[in-house]
Amino acid sequence: MTETNGSETPRLDSTDLLRQVLDLEYQAIIDSKKIYTGTTPPQYGGRVFGGQVLAQALIAAGDTVDDERHLHSMHAYFVRPGDAQVPINFVVEEVRDGRSFSVRHVAAQQHGKTILTLTCSFQAEASGMDFFQPMPQGMPDPRSIPSTEELLGGIDHPQAQEMASRRPFDIRMISEPVYIGPAQERSSQTACWLKTFSGIELGHNQQAAALAYAADYMPFDPILRQAGLFWATPGISMASLDHAMWFHRPIKVDEWMLYVLSNPSTQSARGTSIGQFYSTAGDLIATVAQEGMIRTPDDDNAPSS
Repeated sequence: MTETNGSETPRLDSTDLLRQVLDLEYQAIIDSKKIYTGTTPPQYGGRVFGGQVLAQALIAAGDTVDDERHLHSMHAYFVRPGDAQVPINFVVEEVRDGRSFSVRHVAAQQHGKTILTLTCSFQAEASGMDFFQPMPQGMPDPRSIPSTEELLGGIDHPQAQEMASRRPFDIRMISEPVYIGPAQERSSQTACWLKTFSGIELGHNQQAAALAYAADYMPFDPILRQAGLFWATPGISMASLDHAMWFHRPIKVDEWMLYVLSNPSTQSARGTSIGQFYSTAGDLIATVAQEGMIRTPDDDNAPSS
C-alpha cells in the first residue's frame, strides 16, 4: 500500500508526511474483519489530527473493495482524541457488496478503545445526469496570495511553525486570515485555495482520502470569523464532533482547489460548517459538512467532550 513519490522535492518533505499517513500496514483478519495499522507523524499538542484518522480509515476501507469501485460518500464520528505516540488500528467490516455499491464500516482504535467510527460507500462507475452549483466568481489567483508559511513562519511558537511548514498542504487564504487575530469584519463565509506542496501519485480512492485529510483543516474557520474569534484566542477549546463528505468528481490534490465554507448555525457550544471543493476548471469536486464543539472562557463551565 506504499505510494510512489512525486517528481518534485517538497520543502521539509511535507508531502512525504501525507504519503506516510496514507501508507497503512495490513495486519490480519479477525472475526471476518480486516485489521490495518497506521502511524502518526510528529505533531503539536500530542493529539492526532482528525483529518489524518479520516484519511487512514478511508484507505483501510478502500483496500477491501475492487479498484473500479470509487468512494462517493463517508460519515464519521470523532469519539475520543487520538494519541500521536501510539499506532492506530483500523478494523474494517465489509457490510455489503451489491451490484453497484459496496459499504464499509471502520472503527479506529487505540488503547483498546474506539477513537473514530466511519461508514463509507463505494460505487461502480455509472452514467447519468450531471450538473452542479457553479463555482464562486472573482476569486484571486492562488499564486498572488501569501502562503501560510509567509504569514506564520516568523512566529516563534511550535503551533505556528507546524501550521507554517509541517503540513502537507499549501493553504492560501482568500478571506482575511484569523490565525493570530480576529477578522476586521465578521462573516459566516470563508474561502481558500489549497494543494499539496509537491506532486503525488495516488489512485482514485487514495485521492479522496487525501482530500478528506485536507477538508478537516478549515471547518472551524467560518465559525471563528463570525464570532469575532481567532485560532489562538486565549482559552479557546475546539474539537470536531462529526464529519461527512460526498465525492462528486475526479480529484487531484496536487493541483489548486478552491475550498469555500459557510457557517449556517452555531449554538449550544456547537458550530456547523458546510463546504465545497472546486477545481480550477470550475468543477464541483466534493461537498463537506462538519459539526464541532467550540468553547471560550466566557462560556458556561460545561464539561468538555
